[in-house]
This record gives sequence, C-alpha cells and structure tokens, in this order.
Amino acid sequence: MIATASSLRKDIYRLLDQVAAGGEPLLIKRKGKLLKVSIEQPGNKWSQLCARNCTNGDPESLVHIDWSAEWNHDLP
Repeated sequence: MIATASSLRKDIYRLLDQVAAGGEPLLIKRKGKLLKVSIEQPGNKWSQLCARNCTNGDPESLVHIDWSAEWNHDLP
C-alpha cells in the first residue's frame, strides 16, 4: 500500500493498524522517495553468536586430565 505524507498524517493510526494486522508494508511517498513502514521480524538470538575457539592446544588432551586431587566430595 502506498500513501502520501498528507494521507499518513490524516490517518496514521488506521494505516499503522493495517500494517500491524496484515503484515503488508506501508510505503510513504515523500519528496520523490519512498519510505517503508513494516513489521520488524524478531531475530534469532543464536544467530547473533560468533564462533570462538576457547581451547588452547589439543582438546583430546583434556580427556586424560586427572581431576581427582581437586575433586571436593563434600559438595552436592
């Protein structure tokens, strides 16, 4: 749907409700340019993570570490 700035000013709440209800973006023509009002899709929080290498050395060497001296048997 395309609206002018004047029609947007006159019916802003109705036009915004249409965008929110139907999901169709609203294009506003202003000084020869089109401005877009649309629903922002929520992002995936996992996609914001960046890969990190937290292990220095060979990860296989961690499997053979003896932690028995540091183990506290009193903790649940």
